[in-house]
Amino acid sequence: MAFERFKKFNIDELIAQNPVEPRDSSRLMVLDRAAQTIQHKHFYDLPQFLRGGDTLVINNSKVFPAKIFAKKSTGGKIEILLVRQLEDKYSWAVLLREYKPGMQIIFEDGLSAEITGNTPDGEAVIKFNTPDILPYARKHGHMPLPPYIEKARAHSGLPKAIESDKEKYQTVYAREEGSIAAPTAGFHFTQNLLDKIKAMGVNVVYITLHVGWGTFKPLRGEPAQHQMLAELAEITPEAAAIINNTHKNGGRVISVGTTSTRTLESFAGGAGQKWTDLFIYDNYKFKIVDALITNFHFPDSTPLCLASAFAGEDFIYQAYTQAVARKYRFYSFGDAMIIF
Repeated sequence: MAFERFKKFNIDELIAQNPVEPRDSSRLMVLDRAAQTIQHKHFYDLPQFLRGGDTLVINNSKVFPAKIFAKKSTGGKIEILLVRQLEDKYSWAVLLREYKPGMQIIFEDGLSAEITGNTPDGEAVIKFNTPDILPYARKHGHMPLPPYIEKARAHSGLPKAIESDKEKYQTVYAREEGSIAAPTAGFHFTQNLLDKIKAMGVNVVYITLHVGWGTFKPLRGEPAQHQMLAELAEITPEAAAIINNTHKNGGRVISVGTTSTRTLESFAGGAGQKWTDLFIYDNYKFKIVDALITNFHFPDSTPLCLASAFAGEDFIYQAYTQAVARKYRFYSFGDAMIIF
């Protein structure tokens, strides 16, 4: 099994349940691939490792309250995770437990729906009585927090969802609504830190990948056997021009998060909008990205595959060993690393 040795780390007490405040006070591990060295800093130290002419590339996708609740026609409660709207606009691919085609579902405010089938990726297809579901989700939905956070809250007698999640589980620059999970490497940025970086002459470029459940679909076996689920990505011509000119002018493209990285590598210098199922692992040859900012990930996850492809699995394992020993915080609300 891939990354089996990473599963030996005991990190239960290191899993972050909330972001630190201020956000840029999180810890930052600095990995130099050429020198094979590791430094321990804080995220507010990031400008020390940037220089004028570099380009910082950030995923500006915004998480929407994708978890909604309803009743079956028999009266039983049902929890639904909206994944993506389908072509007929009335239908959505969703995740839910125990369903069958023809099942009728009743919501608040006169909203109703029917389960009509499945997608090729195994999601249920639900057809609503209106094509405009996002306003309902914004009003009634909960943020789709990682399950381990919900479980920890439930164990402590806390509600699974609270109103502050809509701010906490979001980057400060989120703009384009469409993700069901946050691009968490961006959690560490504050507006003040971004302003400081821009003042250095570093370009800050926004691209979009709407994070679906495929980003977090666990590996079952070796990476070569894994099929990445497609997610909608976009790079504007203006953003592509800045990114391409960075290399021409001797700068570095620094990608914030695995979703930004997959987007950059999918377009390979181009622009537009498309669905990408690019899965980066093992000996992938990076075409665009020179440095990567990322969090500390699950052992059987595609983000860990990408980080290991970028830095080498042995070096990442060394970094995780130090992270555990120094009690770094793990996962979505945890600390970060930057890899040069």
